[in-house]
Amino acid sequence: MPADTQELDFTRAMARVPGPVVVTTTVDETGRRWGFTASSFVSLSLIPPLVTVSLDKNASTHAAFAIADHFMVNVLAHDQSDIARRFARSGVDRFASGDAVPLERGLPGIPGAVVRLVCRMHDVVDGGDHSMLIGRVLDCVTPVDREALVYVDRGFVRPAGSAPGVARAH
Repeated sequence: MPADTQELDFTRAMARVPGPVVVTTTVDETGRRWGFTASSFVSLSLIPPLVTVSLDKNASTHAAFAIADHFMVNVLAHDQSDIARRFARSGVDRFASGDAVPLERGLPGIPGAVVRLVCRMHDVVDGGDHSMLIGRVLDCVTPVDREALVYVDRGFVRPAGSAPGVARAH
C-alpha cells in the first residue's frame, strides 16, 4: 500500500476514535502565555499521577512546551467548542478573548473547564511527528459538574449518555 494511502487510511480510522478536547497552557520565562488544543490526551499512571498530551512538532507552541517546567491541561466543557477552535488556529492571539486567566500556580486556566490539571513536566518523549508531553499531576481541580467536550468524526459532540434521563455509570 503506498505511504500516502496508508496515512490517509490511518487518519480516517483515528478520526472515528472519540477523544476529550483539552486546551493545554503554559507561561514561558518571559511571561508569555502559550496554549494549544488537543484531543490526544490520556492518563498514563496512577502512581505517580501522570498524564500525557501530544503536540505536533511543527506547531508554533512546540518550542515553548518542550522546555516548560509546568503546564495546565484544561478539559473543556461541552459548550466550549469556540475555545477549542480558537486555540487550534494559527496566527491569532489565542488569549485575546480573556477566557483563559491566571489560576492555579499562576498558569493560564479556563474557569469553566470541566477539569484543570496542573502538571510539572515529567518528560518530553519523541512520538514520530509529535512530542508526547508527560506531566506529573500536582493539582486536580474540578470546578463544574458538566459534560466534557468530545471530538469524533472531525466534529465536536457531547458525550454519549449525557442527555437528560440517561443513566451514567458511577
